[in-house]
Amino acid sequence: MAEVEDFTGSSGRNETREEQLDRNWAELLQELRVLQTGVQILAGFLLTLPFQNRFESLDAFQVGLYLVNVVVATLTTAFILLPVSVHRRLFRQRLKETLVSSADTITKFALAGVGMLSVGTATLVFDVTGGRTAGLTAGGILLSVLLVLLIYVPLRLNKRAAGR
Repeated sequence: MAEVEDFTGSSGRNETREEQLDRNWAELLQELRVLQTGVQILAGFLLTLPFQNRFESLDAFQVGLYLVNVVVATLTTAFILLPVSVHRRLFRQRLKETLVSSADTITKFALAGVGMLSVGTATLVFDVTGGRTAGLTAGGILLSVLLVLLIYVPLRLNKRAAGR
């Protein structure tokens, strides 16, 4: 039996490449579990709306925004499930590195979907309850905040860590 060489990667851990890939895969799955719960809650909320009496009073913009949110929720759910599907296809083919790398990319798309879904749903709620100006204002502000939190902050932290 061939020995697998231990190495110390950029994390400073003394683990084999296989151990590192297994750890990364487990961490990605945990992140996807967190995302899945949020998307399920938002999608469940969206799916109940057409059955409310007030839904019939939505204008064309609100109905369109609602339908876009349903599509984004569905696609985001698919992105969250995709790494599991890929894992099933690549299982026992010694392609863990491909699996982890592709799941990392897919998870970034899922995060973008959650952000879009959050902004879209909040925009719809503000639009229905406070009017078009309130909806568009809330949507713009939330989009800006999410861009800072989901893109700028991680990039800034990565840059700071690289400078050490």
